[in-house]
Amino acid sequence: MKLDGLDLILLETLHAHPRVGDLELSRVAGVARATVQSRLRKLAEAGVIRDWAPTIDPAAAGHTVQAFVTLEISQGALEDVRRDLAEIPEVLEAYVTTGSFDVFCKVATGSHAKLQEVLVRIDQSHAVVRSTSVVTLSTLIEPRTLDLLRTGATPR
Repeated sequence: MKLDGLDLILLETLHAHPRVGDLELSRVAGVARATVQSRLRKLAEAGVIRDWAPTIDPAAAGHTVQAFVTLEISQGALEDVRRDLAEIPEVLEAYVTTGSFDVFCKVATGSHAKLQEVLVRIDQSHAVVRSTSVVTLSTLIEPRTLDLLRTGATPR
């Protein structure tokens, strides 16, 4: 979906004020409320807006130890690994990749001891040939998308 200036205004406002209503969005954007509702519906249907849930910070909720784990897996075992990883609640995200490993995971736990347990549990998957982990020390750049979206939007 190609975004335009109105889409960006709506997304930026929602990002800054997640609880804002359609009426306030229409005021900020300078368009009719029905236009706001139509655009938001289109953005949601296109998957640009994936959900309306709050952003949750695992560290603020007590899961302060975060790590990235790379996995080399057995040939043809992607579905097995997906199933095994989905059973581990500390695995927050997992991506299929190119390069020297097959899967890239983000993990969060409340302690280093718990991280070790999670790493052992990941390695117990029969489909995992090898894993490597790195513990994060701090966040250098927070997750962001608006800057990226601004690069390709057509002006309003």
